[in-house]
Amino acid sequence: MKYCGKVVVTLKPGVFDPQGMTIKNALHTLSYQEVEEVETGKYFRIILKAVTKEEAERRVQEMCERLLANPVIERYTFEVEEFR
Repeated sequence: MKYCGKVVVTLKPGVFDPQGMTIKNALHTLSYQEVEEVETGKYFRIILKAVTKEEAERRVQEMCERLLANPVIERYTFEVEEFR
């Protein structure tokens, strides 16, 4: 069966986000003064084959831990659903 893993990786609280600051400043320049903070991150959509949803979830978690997220400065969330 095919599954789709959707992974979002963001910086941990307290880690400086220069790209987020640049975007925030640009939004202020464009008159969006109400913007107080911008956090940047990464999004991954992974299509994989697995026998069960639990196996797909385990594999996506392994991918996050081994490659997709740097555990020192980043955190991640993911969800897995059947892919049609």
